[in-house]
Amino acid sequence: MSQELPEIKLDIDSLVKEEVITDQKIGSIRILTPVDAEGNQDTSRKVAYFGQTQVMTPAGPLPLNFELEAESLAGAIEMFGDAAQESMEKTMKEIQEYQREQASKIVVPGQGGGSQIQMP
Repeated sequence: MSQELPEIKLDIDSLVKEEVITDQKIGSIRILTPVDAEGNQDTSRKVAYFGQTQVMTPAGPLPLNFELEAESLAGAIEMFGDAAQESMEKTMKEIQEYQREQASKIVVPGQGGGSQIQMP
């Protein structure tokens, strides 16, 4: 019973160099700079910026990761706070929706639902 494993190979057209900039208090910005196979910057692709932070909730720390659509590090720093706030609001809405879905699946004895089979 021999299984062929898939070939594990990096996509040479998607290489990036990753740098992390942080204030060591609030969060960090990941900078993904496109590079070629020699490690030189690939100017035909855009540099990408991603913010990372966490907020405390009653359930513990909530990690937030969000894209910063900026043209420079200065631009990414400028929009960090608003993007983090937007990410937190979106994440909280998703959590509330998930909680509603889970609550609707809870079966409470005596409230109907379930099988209609009756035992004599």
